[in-house]
Amino acid sequence: MKKTKIQINYDICGDGHKIDPRQCAICMKICPPALFLLHQSLKLFPKDDPLDPQYWRITPLYPSLCTRCMQCVEKCPEHAIQIK
Repeated sequence: MKKTKIQINYDICGDGHKIDPRQCAICMKICPPALFLLHQSLKLFPKDDPLDPQYWRITPLYPSLCTRCMQCVEKCPEHAIQIK
């Protein structure tokens, strides 16, 4: 059995880009095994305050629990999630 890889495009979702995952979080709500985690981004911007709470990410913390139902991929409004 191959290992499931879940990728989130952080140029679209999180890190202060197009979508703020705190406002969306559809993938977290729709995922049956609840494998996503919402957290502050560790990506630091040299001119910004590293403790600024505006930079957030959703990370697939437990990809081995993924059932490959594809609901997160289908429901993501920006198509920022890929499952391989």
